[in-house]
Amino acid sequence: MAPTRSLARAVLGSRTLAALTAPHGVDRYLELVNPMWAAREVRARVVSIERETHTPNPVATVTLQPTSTWEGHRAGQHVQVGLELDGARRYTRVFTISSAASGPGERFTLTIRANDEGTVSSYLVEKARPGQILHLSQALGEFVLPDPLPSRLVFLSGGSGITPVMAMTRTLLRDGYDGAITFLHYAQTPAHQIYRDELAALGAADNGVDVHLVHPEAGGEFFSPAALDRIAPDWPDVDTYACGPAGLIEQVQAAYAGTDRLRVEYFKTPAVATGEAGGTVAFTRAGEQAANSGATLLEQAEAAGLRPEFGCRMGICFSCTARKSEGTIRNVLTGEESSLPDEDVRICVSAPVGDCAVEL
Repeated sequence: MAPTRSLARAVLGSRTLAALTAPHGVDRYLELVNPMWAAREVRARVVSIERETHTPNPVATVTLQPTSTWEGHRAGQHVQVGLELDGARRYTRVFTISSAASGPGERFTLTIRANDEGTVSSYLVEKARPGQILHLSQALGEFVLPDPLPSRLVFLSGGSGITPVMAMTRTLLRDGYDGAITFLHYAQTPAHQIYRDELAALGAADNGVDVHLVHPEAGGEFFSPAALDRIAPDWPDVDTYACGPAGLIEQVQAAYAGTDRLRVEYFKTPAVATGEAGGTVAFTRAGEQAANSGATLLEQAEAAGLRPEFGCRMGICFSCTARKSEGTIRNVLTGEESSLPDEDVRICVSAPVGDCAVEL
């Protein structure tokens, strides 16, 4: 960073200036002058939006130019995106970064599916326009490549789970990786296939990447250990990164049981048993209570008509953290239970076991 720029950043980030601009903070004033100026916060300008599919829930790749406060990302990480809609309400959601690893202030991309119930995803795919400003977190997540890199990798994904492994593949090829990669992806049909042209080019090139695209609704064979045997016979001994819907990931985890080669990331929490939990869930701030259905606290709060804050809905962004004052909860990802009083829990991945009270 240039000395003058470093000095400016140091001054803007100083405690003295923060005190002088309290309670709003220096970033509020900088934003009024130029939304791409920031001392601490991270914001980004939408550069372009390119459609990847034209299916009923279309997918688009959004290119973002972050402010200089962006610290960069490692392939496989995600970012929280804040978007102000309905006047002043800010919605926050988490999206995986689909481009190769970035450095401070460098552009990156998000590839987003417009979900029916996804306020932010639908807006970004259907209505966002170049020049619009978004609020960001720094990059987050531990679903990243190891250091040093192994000489062999398997990437296995389904649906939108392709984005982190695509970011890894792009990074490895950009950085001259000379190992071998088996890239196995499941999409519903060829029309649902994201990055179709790029993957075709990757598969045809002499680059060590063996691409397999499977479309089960068009007759393709769904995942099984036998199917993986045919394309990557050495898979039990290969570092494997898998991302996708819970059903696929659960099958992959079963196949790799007993090995330490698999790393996974869900983009949706696994189904939770319902109907046998018993007891009552109390939402103390709202003064509401309901019979415990066994679903997550977030889902039960929404069913009760509440609108608690949430981000990723899969336990990684902590946006939904709330205080559980009484009762036992089970982490639906790990199965661990906790009965500690006055405990901060992520309500998107916490299901009450019996009576429970949460400060919502």
